[in-house]
Amino acid sequence: MSHKSEGNKSVIAALFGNTFVTIIKTFVAITSGSASMFAESVHSFADTLNQSLLLIGLKRSKRPADDSRGYGYGIERFFWSLISACGILFIGAGVTVYHSIDSLLKHDPISTVHNYNYFTISVLLIALIVEGITLFIAVKELKGKQGLTKEIFAEADPITLAVVYEDGAAVLGVLVALGAQVLMHITGNDIYDSIGGIIVGMILGFLAILLIVKNHQYIIGKSLSEETTEEITELLLEDPCIENISEFKSVAIDINKYRIYTTVEWNGTPLYEEIYEAGDLKEEFDKIKDSFKEFTKLMFRTTDRIPRLVGTRIDEIEKRIKDKFPEIAYVDIEIN
Repeated sequence: MSHKSEGNKSVIAALFGNTFVTIIKTFVAITSGSASMFAESVHSFADTLNQSLLLIGLKRSKRPADDSRGYGYGIERFFWSLISACGILFIGAGVTVYHSIDSLLKHDPISTVHNYNYFTISVLLIALIVEGITLFIAVKELKGKQGLTKEIFAEADPITLAVVYEDGAAVLGVLVALGAQVLMHITGNDIYDSIGGIIVGMILGFLAILLIVKNHQYIIGKSLSEETTEEITELLLEDPCIENISEFKSVAIDINKYRIYTTVEWNGTPLYEEIYEAGDLKEEFDKIKDSFKEFTKLMFRTTDRIPRLVGTRIDEIEKRIKDKFPEIAYVDIEIN
């Protein structure tokens, strides 16, 4: 799946699913006064806003490179994913925990909540089904044709990963709210309702921190893995014209798309040997060996050929790197 389309399906599915769930949760939260249902309604509302932000990030990241952004706008998806994560932290976790603690301290009467207990549980079960479907879609898009491995999560598109984490937290939050409602129904004590809301808020806070850390890596300049870096340097040193690598840098410019910059110690001898082995110099020299003036012209012409040969060799090296490492979009090699 192309990185340009990655995330679209899961974000759109999550947006529609969370919009529906937010409406039914909010209705129950208002009519029942349940702290855990309020937490869940805020949770789904925050997810809906966040998925809207993720769609903005997806759209803006697809813009092609121009004079202002020579390497494209792929980094925008990380910025909007970070804004989304902050929204989860402040709107989702902050408001939820505050309201739940407030309800816990006030010891709201249970009568209203208790009367709506069965209705609340029914709505939560519906939400669990919807959230489960959107989570399945997001996980399926994340893994693609591969299995779920640690490497997939490490290199995953933050937007798709955000949807997976948000939907996973949503399913877990619904289960917590269900548990709180069941305990409240069995014991007749509304303290479990408030505790459930606090737990949901803590889940959101943990989720937000995970996403903030993930996107922070890309925004400040995520580099290639140490293993990939070593493989690229080994490939560079295989060329006889490169004696040493004095500097190597890499930075992500989009999801699974990197730019590398390297400074190398260059040895031009192999290029001269190629010219010599081609026999061109010997043939030309035999024609003008009795004229120093013509010999000088030959030297000038030969010297003029060297930069073109160097450029051609660098192009060949860059092509070898891109062929072996498809995630490398741009290669800048500077001769020291």
